[in-house]
Amino acid sequence: MVDEKRMKAEFRKKAQADPEKYYPVQTLIEAGFERRQCKRCGNYFWSASPEREVCGEPECSGGYTFIGNSPAKEKMDFIQTWKKFSRLFKKLGYTPIKRYPIAARWRDDTDFVQASIYDFQPYVVTGEVEPPANPLVVPQFCVRFNDIDNVGITGRHYTGFVMIGQHAFEPPESYAPEDYLHHIYLWLTQGMKIPKEEIQFHEDAWAGGGNLGPSMEFFSRGLEIGNQVYMQYDITSGELRELSIKVLDMGMGQERPAWFTYATNTSYEAVFADVVKKLYARTGIKPDHELMRRFLPYSGLLNVDERSSIEETWREVASKIGVDVEELKEKVLPLAALYSIGDHTRSLLVALADGALPSNVGGGYNLRVLVRRSLDFIAKHGWDVSLAEVCEWHARYLKPQYPELLEHLDEVAKILAVEERKYAETKRRSREIVAKLKGKRITVEKLLELYDSHGISPEMLAEAGLEVEVPEDFYIRLAARHERSREAAQIKKFKEFDISGLPATEILYYDDYLLLEFEARVLRVYEGKYVVLDRTAFYPTSGGQIADRGYLGDARVVDVFKQSNVVFHRIEGEPPKEGSVVKGKIDAERRVQLAQHHTATHIINGVARSLLGEHVWQAGAEKTPEKARLDITHYESLSSEELSRIEELANEVIAKAIPVKSMLLPRNEAEKRYGFRLYQGGAVPGKTIRVVKIGDLDTEACGGTHLKNTREARLIKIIGSTKIQDGVVRIEFAAGKAAFEYIRERERLLTLASEKLSVNPEQLPETVEKFFREWKALRKEVEKLREEIAELKKAELEKQAVSTAEGEYLVAQIDAAMEETIKAAQALVAPKRAVILFGVADKVYVAGVRGKELDLDISRIVREVCSLLGGGGGGKAEFAQGAGKNKDKLAEAKTLAEEKLREALAQ
Repeated sequence: MVDEKRMKAEFRKKAQADPEKYYPVQTLIEAGFERRQCKRCGNYFWSASPEREVCGEPECSGGYTFIGNSPAKEKMDFIQTWKKFSRLFKKLGYTPIKRYPIAARWRDDTDFVQASIYDFQPYVVTGEVEPPANPLVVPQFCVRFNDIDNVGITGRHYTGFVMIGQHAFEPPESYAPEDYLHHIYLWLTQGMKIPKEEIQFHEDAWAGGGNLGPSMEFFSRGLEIGNQVYMQYDITSGELRELSIKVLDMGMGQERPAWFTYATNTSYEAVFADVVKKLYARTGIKPDHELMRRFLPYSGLLNVDERSSIEETWREVASKIGVDVEELKEKVLPLAALYSIGDHTRSLLVALADGALPSNVGGGYNLRVLVRRSLDFIAKHGWDVSLAEVCEWHARYLKPQYPELLEHLDEVAKILAVEERKYAETKRRSREIVAKLKGKRITVEKLLELYDSHGISPEMLAEAGLEVEVPEDFYIRLAARHERSREAAQIKKFKEFDISGLPATEILYYDDYLLLEFEARVLRVYEGKYVVLDRTAFYPTSGGQIADRGYLGDARVVDVFKQSNVVFHRIEGEPPKEGSVVKGKIDAERRVQLAQHHTATHIINGVARSLLGEHVWQAGAEKTPEKARLDITHYESLSSEELSRIEELANEVIAKAIPVKSMLLPRNEAEKRYGFRLYQGGAVPGKTIRVVKIGDLDTEACGGTHLKNTREARLIKIIGSTKIQDGVVRIEFAAGKAAFEYIRERERLLTLASEKLSVNPEQLPETVEKFFREWKALRKEVEKLREEIAELKKAELEKQAVSTAEGEYLVAQIDAAMEETIKAAQALVAPKRAVILFGVADKVYVAGVRGKELDLDISRIVREVCSLLGGGGGGKAEFAQGAGKNKDKLAEAKTLAEEKLREALAQ
């Protein structure tokens, strides 16, 4: 694996040794800048100020010295920043484009967009696909969770921020770093109106994703305003190789110019000032502005990523500004909580509006962390704050830049209401777990596990009176557990073949799913059973749809799969000869049924989204001849009424006979026309994609076989629905002939049930209800009898306990399976009694329990006993279980258990 960090360091050293070759320094020289080396950190930087000896890093420059004293002559708030930036860059020849959704569904390696360049990876960056404009600028909202513990404290960190991207994608001969840096220089000096003497440019390098290039960071008075990367090399081989398409990747947080020009104590007061004021009013918090003015220049020192001991840093900062450390925390931490709520709700607003959902897995987990961290702050301080209301405040302020956010407020409020209900349920459920932890030492790993497995936050433990030491980077550690690089889903193949020299297989089923017979030339036969043709109408397993069956000549096609862009046909029978022309024939009934199920999947997906909300996305699908399933993102289980309505609306779509259009389009054109809703089934490779469109209901990038008209689906019948994981609901259904067969089978079962109960079908509900009530009553009686029998058994078994000097032991046998054996053993244990019970059923089950006041390892004995019985067992010192199949060894096993317990309790 390539060590990008090492290569970056080596390249940086190389570039700084020859700056005129690697950095666009002519722009700086012409503007009167000179190259210097920082007296403190040693890095090279460029400055137009003759007296300047240190670079712009806050550690070298004495913190954020612009606060309360900005050198910028142009004030601009958050919204004005993008307006002015995009206006200037439009004049410079750039095209301003709309942001991409932050849920990066066009990629298979990440959940969320974390930088503006993510919008154009992988295909634009590799040159396979044309960019939407070139050059361009974009106000891309991004989310990152690796700074969550710093939010609010440092005054500048966010989980959600807008990266203004300045991008160009050019061949080497057109690549112009000098122009790109000149344009940024114009923004700083003419847009923000910062005197050039107040600006520093740092020489640096950047590496990531197999690419590398020099970079220029630009600072003023301790604040890094942005960073321009000149991505020029491929380093996947471990060496520098020139990219065929060179990329400009400039990122500037939209928050930075707003903060810098307003020079407020924290960036939050400039970025979402209205929200902050409303939170002050709602919570009653009144900031100590004088204290904060002294504190904020040093707040960057409290970055948990860069300090080994934050507690020590708090003391250091308090000493610097002449305040008692506890007083400082008392003034700062409630403000940090309030600013965190401001940041977290803004991130949630955009993420939820873009269709992402909080959950207990992947990126959705980190969204849930934002919800619960905010609710913990609200509970801790007793604030009357509604997350949905704060989201609305943000949406109204952001309307000029992101008007779409207002359209989703109702949906965002519903999702947050469900999350708040789950949070309250977690708090209720956690009481029993928390009670068991009293008096115990809680490690950091246990803290993380409690949050991960049960949603129990450190704040909940503190509320319950437990003393816990929470690491400063607690939420960063949590986020790291769930940041994932998703691997692209792979189609299951029988094996990989050498396909060198083979052309891409021409696909014939795209335009007509009823093309069931065709002729093709045999290009290659592998192992006498894997056939590659120049063209095929056979559908290979992909996109949740299983492969076609049929014949190639006289040989039966039993499977079809794709390797890269080559289709393989696995056959049974005599293979055709290479170079010959063969006739292909597809199983018509199977093909039609699969096409009905695939088109019905698109119909149900579109209907569910129109009914439930824009957060509904496909999370998985499967289409077989018998039935199909669609997994959708939704925040709670579907009610029977919702399922009935989805079925009703789906069949209305069938009745309307809507044409199902199929188109092959260049990727960038498809995205421009239909947006990123295309990627329902995940990322789709290639520069050309097939788009399937059903009127205004649903448009998706899809390679499956589809009907020509919704009427051809005939009927959709929903079979049922289950919640398969947090935030994902499965809908099972049948369409076409399969739907009619399902209904006929249900009718047959209904008739059979009526006959068995000797009632008319109309009387079945009432009769079943009557039997159910009677069954419940009988079950209670049976349970009562079981409890009475268990008490009698317990009393009888206790008589068999044997006393020793250290306590007593009990070895006995009952007729029971594992669960009942364990329950019985646990009921028989006492503080000074050890119990080993043998439950005899299909095999011999063993359960061992040790009393709290005994000092012996019951698991060792259970393990030996189970080994004698021909099985295995294990557990902990106080409880163990196992089983064995050799019933003939039962008497010997009981004797062994008695000997071992007697020995252990005689010591």
